[in-house]
Amino acid sequence: MKRPHSFAVSFAVSLAARAALPLMLSVLAAPALAKLPPLSEEAKAKAEETKARGAHGDKVAAYKLCLAMDKVAADYRARAKSAGKEVRPATETPPCADPGAFVPAPPAAPVAAVTAPAAAASKP
Repeated sequence: MKRPHSFAVSFAVSLAARAALPLMLSVLAAPALAKLPPLSEEAKAKAEETKARGAHGDKVAAYKLCLAMDKVAADYRARAKSAGKEVRPATETPPCADPGAFVPAPPAAPVAAVTAPAAAASKP
């Protein structure tokens, strides 16, 4: 049994879907293109502190990785020596540097308070 117009119907649905997709994407993307208000000084300071914490976390992770690599290399060399294998001298690498505890930067002085007296003094 032959179905009438099945190709035409599926083609029309496919064409409508293809036309609707860009329209839906542009409607959904419009809020993302809206201009956001500028950040407050407090929000900027918090963002900088978060950035500094992240950078410090990266340094701590690199330090722990360095310690782990040194430990594995020392263990490998000890096992190779005890097995009677020839062990070449270790390659000189810089020592692991402990970054210490995170210390947040002191808050910056407000810029407006510093420039206002200077501007007032220049106007006679």
